Amino acid sequence: MDLQRSLLIGAIAVLSFMLLTEWVAFKDDKDAIETAQATRLIANTDSNTAELPQVSEPTLFATDDDVPSTPELIEAEAPPQITQKNSGRIVLVRTDSLQLAIDLNGGDIIELALPRYLEEIDNPDIPFVLLEQNESRTYIAQSGLIGSDGIDSKGRALFTASAANFELSESDDTLVVDLNLTTADNIKVTKRFTFTRGEYLVEVDYIVVNNSNSRWQANLFGQIKRDSTPAPSSSQSGMGMQPFLGAAITQPDVRFTKFTFEDMLDDPFKAQLPGGWIAMFQHYFLSAWIPNSDQSHNYSTRVTQAGFNIAGFTSPALTLDPGQSGTTGARFYAGPKDQYRLAEISPYLDLVVDYGWLWWIAKPLFWLLTNIHSFVGNWGTAIILLTVVVKAAFFKLSATSYRSMARMRKVQPQMLDIREQYADDKQKQSQAMMELYRKEKVNPMGGCLPILVQMPVFIALYWVLMESVELRHAPFALWIKDMSVMDPYFVLPILMGASMWFMQRLNPPPTDPMQAKIMQWLPIVFTFFFLWFPAGLVLYWVVNNLLSMAQQYVITKQIEKADPA
Repeated sequence: MDLQRSLLIGAIAVLSFMLLTEWVAFKDDKDAIETAQATRLIANTDSNTAELPQVSEPTLFATDDDVPSTPELIEAEAPPQITQKNSGRIVLVRTDSLQLAIDLNGGDIIELALPRYLEEIDNPDIPFVLLEQNESRTYIAQSGLIGSDGIDSKGRALFTASAANFELSESDDTLVVDLNLTTADNIKVTKRFTFTRGEYLVEVDYIVVNNSNSRWQANLFGQIKRDSTPAPSSSQSGMGMQPFLGAAITQPDVRFTKFTFEDMLDDPFKAQLPGGWIAMFQHYFLSAWIPNSDQSHNYSTRVTQAGFNIAGFTSPALTLDPGQSGTTGARFYAGPKDQYRLAEISPYLDLVVDYGWLWWIAKPLFWLLTNIHSFVGNWGTAIILLTVVVKAAFFKLSATSYRSMARMRKVQPQMLDIREQYADDKQKQSQAMMELYRKEKVNPMGGCLPILVQMPVFIALYWVLMESVELRHAPFALWIKDMSVMDPYFVLPILMGASMWFMQRLNPPPTDPMQAKIMQWLPIVFTFFFLWFPAGLVLYWVVNNLLSMAQQYVITKQIEKADPA
């Protein structure tokens, strides 16, 4: 069986495996979405209900090891795990940018949807759900007061609310939701959520009035609790790139540190840091706690006995003498990875838009992309124009590379003659090759070095297109309705493969027959891989290939005319 037949059989086998993998992933994602939608609180609760709605008992219960230890007890033995059920009573909150379900047991945000971002582009009635607690996923935001007098120290506090539903009216810019509690010791606690129109940032404050006869003291904690299920994203399929899923924190000496869930299990993080933030993020979206920037807080990551990943903070104690009142609180962000808004909220929070080590190239490219979009109004057109601008910046460098390739192509017959003439003497073959290079003024590395110089820019641009939430559900033209998912008809990947094949025809073929056969199959292999890449990324590669092919074709023809054989 010859090599070509073997490669063909191998390619068919790989394609079959990829199709099967994608189908299984697609089916699992659909099943998970349907299961989650059936159990979600926001979509399945009547917003006009007069009384606090009842929900069925959740499959996953809150446990004592959810609540962190106060700073002075961090090294103490962990309390025994005691299972307790949620209250089954929720409050629904709706603004123009957020929809939330808050459990009165603890005042935790157990579901949060983003009405400006859809779950699926074909279903405009279902918003994207970032936080949720159901049979498919647990991903919630918790906060409370712990310590010697904390209302959450011996089990989660059970609040009351004045209504079951709160909604931001068209005439208001802010919405305040108060949860109230009065302890047996006559301590009055109000957990206040403040929402702002157009914002994904929520103010969470505890207003405490000490009506007792003794000093009161407690520490604020805030944390994000998540299981290890993959993020609901189309890019999680096997053939696409895998965006990061995990936690992150900022430190004075390290601006951005991220932790996978495996890192949190193997090496839990603990540190006292000034200001800062702690977050969990996935493709396009994140949730983050941002405590008081004027204080130092105890940050930590850990995995509970039940297997939940928790990233959070504990603030310094709030101390109140009898008759005194005080406030402690933090901000909570849940929304898109809008790097410009995140940079305004807290220093280095925008680094969750993870461009890797090439961030210093990627950030200017993203700035250029957004400015082009502000003029043309279409992200696909903006990608095309950005690719043209980048290609123009490297025009002369690319021209040097293509001239070298053209000269190599011109001397290809002479190189083959030398290989045949000195087939049994490698030393003489090398000497003859070097003499040919000197005579024809050909640098065999001349075609590679300029390309290597450009690679960091192209990789950075690749990550810009991959990480930009602006491309999610952004249409281009004709059949491309969403640039963040694959081309439904595979037109762009096929064009990419065809352009890659034509570019190969312009390059000098390898002199080694085996290498030449492998190179012939590369366009087909790359086409298979690009079938499931987001359309925006494939569009970039197609345009880049077309521009490169045009430039290389012109330069090759110029050299052939200027120096005919």
